[in-house]
Amino acid sequence: MKPIYEPRGAAKEYGDLAINIYKGCPHRCYYCFAPGVLRREKEVFHNNIEPREKIVEETVAQLRRENITGKLIHLCFTCDPFPYQAQNLSYTRDIILAIKQFGNNVQILTKNGIDAPAVFDLLGGEDWFGVTLDGLRDAETPCVPGEETRIAALKEAHERGIKTWVSFEPVVRPIRVLTLLHRVAPFVDKVKIGKLNYHPSDVKWGNFGRDIEAECKKLGIEYYIKDSLRAEMEKNK
Repeated sequence: MKPIYEPRGAAKEYGDLAINIYKGCPHRCYYCFAPGVLRREKEVFHNNIEPREKIVEETVAQLRRENITGKLIHLCFTCDPFPYQAQNLSYTRDIILAIKQFGNNVQILTKNGIDAPAVFDLLGGEDWFGVTLDGLRDAETPCVPGEETRIAALKEAHERGIKTWVSFEPVVRPIRVLTLLHRVAPFVDKVKIGKLNYHPSDVKWGNFGRDIEAECKKLGIEYYIKDSLRAEMEKNK
């Protein structure tokens, strides 16, 4: 299986190309879809934080063989590019270097605001650094670095001239997400917003979608509402 691939389904709304660096993720988000997609036991997935076999060598070979250039490549869908407390994050750095050396740019999405800034020296004005903010409180996500570390990393990236974005997906606590939107507005270039899927919820998604869209317009933030949330907004007008 080639390291760089074209996402399908809802993932396609995030980018045209993507790469998954690690075999698992230690963050243990209860809504994580990756174990199911990869057909792995959850405990195996959350405890196996090794890079994929020969990931750097195979990525370089594919970039050269397929002459991949001028693309925006997303890191990552089925893992975090900066798995917290992983023994070695050099693979992520090497992957970014390879992608950029072939004339591409990266779109990073992480929950680890502690380790991610270590690659900011590799990123430029056409790269995107993003964090996930779902509205959960830190006590509810003990395996993930705190919310404030992600916000701080986002601000640092913005100050360095790197494009910044936030994935408000999945939204778990809508009121907190609306508050967070205002927090990050001064240093974010784009937000993407999506509902919680495949889990029970009593959120009136149509109302939430219209509320956050109105706030994005008021704040002058570029935004994208995922198809599943947009459908609820249209259905419940």
